[in-house]
Amino acid sequence: MEIKDYKEKFSSPFIKDAMKVHSDVRKFMADFLKEQRDFVEIPPVIISAITDPLNHPTTKSQIEVYGYKYELTKSMIFHKQIAMHVLDKIFAFSPNIRLEPTERKNTGRHLIEFTQIDVEQKNASREDVMNLAEDLVIYTIEKVLEKDNDILGKYGRKLKVPNKPFKKITYKEAEAKYGPDFETKLSKDADEPFWLIDIPIMEREFYDREDPSRPGVLLDMDLIYPEGFGEASSGGEREYELDRIYRRIAKKGQTPEQFKWYIEFAKAYGLIPSAGFGIGIERFVRFVLGAKDVKDVALFPKAPGEFYPI
Repeated sequence: MEIKDYKEKFSSPFIKDAMKVHSDVRKFMADFLKEQRDFVEIPPVIISAITDPLNHPTTKSQIEVYGYKYELTKSMIFHKQIAMHVLDKIFAFSPNIRLEPTERKNTGRHLIEFTQIDVEQKNASREDVMNLAEDLVIYTIEKVLEKDNDILGKYGRKLKVPNKPFKKITYKEAEAKYGPDFETKLSKDADEPFWLIDIPIMEREFYDREDPSRPGVLLDMDLIYPEGFGEASSGGEREYELDRIYRRIAKKGQTPEQFKWYIEFAKAYGLIPSAGFGIGIERFVRFVLGAKDVKDVALFPKAPGEFYPI
């Protein structure tokens, strides 16, 4: 992108409307969590010695400060777990930096800089936070239709409130029925959001809790948008027992040294059972407006493999 391209973007009525919806979505989500479910908003963590390893390749984004090395936050997963020592229910609007492979620049879903609402609840099960996420999504869509329906109408977007409970399909069922690209096919066929559950252990990170009664199956879930908009949210229960964490790190071919400060905290204070999820705000706004690309609903987008001067 060049400087001259910003004139067209900034003069477009669409980006102004998208920013209005973006602002309203943040307000509605925060209102729901704080006023209806007694969650406490905490400030985001921007740099840290520990951050999410993720289960797919990204380039490490590291800075040196006062002679110490920090990483830019990929997600607040570790900090959410640690925050359970202070509060029972928390959320944050967390800016994330994920330097994705360049081949993801045309998916319509990926930015290397984005914001997600990160939610965590102490002593919660997967079912608890799935129920919470459904209520959050339904409430936010209802409020958008109430306040911003004129904007949606301007662009011919017919958005409907999903029915609860959302449908569920296991990872293995989806893969067997639709093949390796099952998520894309399922999303295109669906007319309401749905859950992908029971993720195989090697498909996710070590902190995702393995079902004690079903070895190799994680108590995880992904929320998938309909109409081909793809993944909305990822979450689940967390591993909190240190011996299980060690085994999971080894299984992933990683070492405890890679997560030194997280391990040191767990040794000193322990970890508390919890569950949670994150919902990408830009992806949510893209779905609400029916936009072709997540770049279209970001004021200063940064897609993988592209340069943006502003």
